[in-house]
Amino acid sequence: MAKNKNKLSIFTYFKRHKFVVCLYVFINIFAAASTVGITFSTAQAVAFLTHASYSLAITYFLVAFGFGLLQRIFWFCSDIIYDKYSVVILSEINLDLSKQAFKLNSETYANHDSGTFIQRIVNDPKDAIESLSDIVVMITEIISDFVMLVYIAMLNWIIGLIILVTVILCVIWEMFRNKVHHRYAKEVKKTNEKINSLTTQIVASEKDIKSISLEDKLSEVSKEYYDQHKKAYIKSNVVDALFFNSRNLLIEIAGVICMVLGVILVEKSLIVLASFIIIYSYHGHLYGFIWQLGNVWSKLTSIKINNERIFMLFDENFFITEKFGDKEVAITDGEIEFKNVSYTYKDYEVVSKDEKGKRIKQPYKKLVSSTKVFEDLNFKIKKNTTVAFVGQSGSGKSTLLSLMSKMYQVDGGEVLLDGVNINELSKHSLRNAISLVNQFPYIFDMTIKENLLLAKKDATDEEINQALKDAAIYDFVQTLNKGVDTKLGENGIKLSGGQKQRIAIARALLRNTSIILFDESTSSLDNFAQESIKESIDKLKGKSTIVIVAHRLSTIKDADVIYFLDKGEIVDSGSFDELFKKNQKFKTMFLAENI
Repeated sequence: MAKNKNKLSIFTYFKRHKFVVCLYVFINIFAAASTVGITFSTAQAVAFLTHASYSLAITYFLVAFGFGLLQRIFWFCSDIIYDKYSVVILSEINLDLSKQAFKLNSETYANHDSGTFIQRIVNDPKDAIESLSDIVVMITEIISDFVMLVYIAMLNWIIGLIILVTVILCVIWEMFRNKVHHRYAKEVKKTNEKINSLTTQIVASEKDIKSISLEDKLSEVSKEYYDQHKKAYIKSNVVDALFFNSRNLLIEIAGVICMVLGVILVEKSLIVLASFIIIYSYHGHLYGFIWQLGNVWSKLTSIKINNERIFMLFDENFFITEKFGDKEVAITDGEIEFKNVSYTYKDYEVVSKDEKGKRIKQPYKKLVSSTKVFEDLNFKIKKNTTVAFVGQSGSGKSTLLSLMSKMYQVDGGEVLLDGVNINELSKHSLRNAISLVNQFPYIFDMTIKENLLLAKKDATDEEINQALKDAAIYDFVQTLNKGVDTKLGENGIKLSGGQKQRIAIARALLRNTSIILFDESTSSLDNFAQESIKESIDKLKGKSTIVIVAHRLSTIKDADVIYFLDKGEIVDSGSFDELFKKNQKFKTMFLAENI
C-alpha cells in the first residue's frame, strides 16, 4: 500500500472486491428494472380498465405483482451482500488507517487532538461506506424514475418539454447547493472532532475531574464546543432546507402546470383519459427524480469530504510519519552519544480560510510558534552505566529521552547508538534496543499477564513473576483473587498511579533491552515503593545502559553520572556527592525536596 499512498481512496478498497461490488450494483439495477416493470404493468392495467377490458387489466395487475415479488428477492440479496461486505471493506480501511496511525511520529500526535484521529479512523470511513451504498440505491431509483418520465413525455411532447425544463433548472440549482453544502459540511466535521476529543479526555480523566471539582468548568467547555457544533450544524441544515424547499416549490409548480395542461388536453381530445390518468398517477416521478438526484450530489459531497479527511493521514505535509533507515544492527553495548544536537519544538495549525474568512481550495500547514530546546548539545553515555538528567521543569529533560528513542527527530547533529547514527537504524534495530517507561504509562484493558506479554509474547511464568518482583508489585498481584489474570480496565483504571507505573516498569524489564529509559517513572510512588524501584534499577546496573530523567533527586543518588540541565544546556555533571558539593542549584533542589 505504501507505493500507492498518494492515490489511496475509498475506491481502492472497492476494487479489491470488484466482483461482489459489481454484483451488488447489478442486483440493484435489476430491482430498479422491476420498479419500471411494476409501473408499466400497472399503467397498462389502468389503460385497459378505462377501456373496460377487465380480464387484461387483471392480467397486467398480476404481472405487476410478479415484478414486485421479484423486486423483493433482489432487495433481500442486496441487503445480504451489503451487510456482509460493507463490514469487510470497512474493516480493511480501519485496519490500514490504524497501521498508518502507528507510523505517525510523536510530534504529529502532539500537534493534533485525539478527536482528529478517532473521527478519521472510525467515523469518516463508516459514513463514506454508507453514503456509497445509498448512492447505488439512489441511482437505480433515478434510472427507474427517468424511464417513467420519458414514458410520460412520450404521451405528450408539451408535457415532456415542461419536465425537461424543470429538470434542467433543478440540476443547476442542485449544483449551486452542492457547492455551498460542501463548505458548511467541513465545518460540521471540524466541530465534531473537537467534541470527540473533549469527550475522550473527560472519560480518561474522570478521577482528576472529580478530585479537583472540574465538573462545572468542563461543562462550560463542553457547552461551548456543543454550541459551536450546533451553530455549524444548524447553519448547514438551514441552508440545505432553503435550497430543498425552493427546489421542491419549483417541482410542485411544474406538477400543477402538467395537471392543468393535462385536463385541457383531455378536454380538447388531444390525449385520451387513460393517458391523463397515467400522467396524474406517475407525475410524482419528477419529484422523486430530482430529489434523488439532489441526494446523490449531497452524498458525493459527503464522500469527497470524508475521503479527503481520511487519506490526509497519509499526507506527510499534515501528518508526519516516523522515518527509519535500513541498517540492521544489534545494539548490544547500549552506548549513547549526542553530537552537536539541535532541536526546536514547533507548533503548527492547519489554515483552511483566507484573510477574508473564505475557504481556500488547498489547506496548508502554518507555523504558529517555535521554541528552541537544544542547540549544539554534546555528551556521551558509556555502555552499561546509569546516568541521570536533572533540572527544573522546561529544561528539556523529557525531550532528551524522546530524541534518544527517536520519538522526536533532531533538527541538526547526530544521535549515535553504539556509534551508529540513529537515523540509519531500521525500526526493528532501534525498537529492540530501547525500552521507555513514561511518567504516565498507558495500561491496556487486559489482564496483568496479557499486558506483560505485549512486551515479550513468549515470556514464561517465571520471567513474568521475576519482572513483577523486580518492579516491586509482585506482592500486590498475589493479593488479587485472579492474580496475574486480573483484568485492569481501560488505562489500568483499577490501579493506583504508582501501581500503573510499576506494571509499566515490569513490562519494560521483561524486554531486557540494552538501553532502558525512565522518564520520571517514580514520581507517583510512595517512599517505600520508590525505594523498591530504586533497588530494582540498581540491580540492572552493569547489565543495561540506564538513563533516568528524575524529579526526585533522591532516586538517582547511586547514578554513575548526573547531568544538570538548565535551559537546554548541560551546565554541570558529576556524581551525586560531587554535584551536591559544587552546584548550589542542585543542592537547593535536593534540600527543598527533603524538607
